[in-house]
Amino acid sequence: MTTTTYAVNGMTCGHCTAAVTEELGKLPGVQEVKIDLNAGGTSAVHVISESTLDETAVRDAVDEAGYELAAS
Repeated sequence: MTTTTYAVNGMTCGHCTAAVTEELGKLPGVQEVKIDLNAGGTSAVHVISESTLDETAVRDAVDEAGYELAAS
């Protein structure tokens, strides 16, 4: 298992976390998504997966949920 942390802009509430969790959960190999909301606007999204995920796929999933993956 691999745990990768991404910074996501714009998430502020439970609805936000649910939307991002749902979209990331659709990616092949994703086992679990944990989100730490930050009042400052950029939240930490921890993704546990079977192997390293393609960053473009992660970015697309976050975009689909209506949020933005912060620049790494």
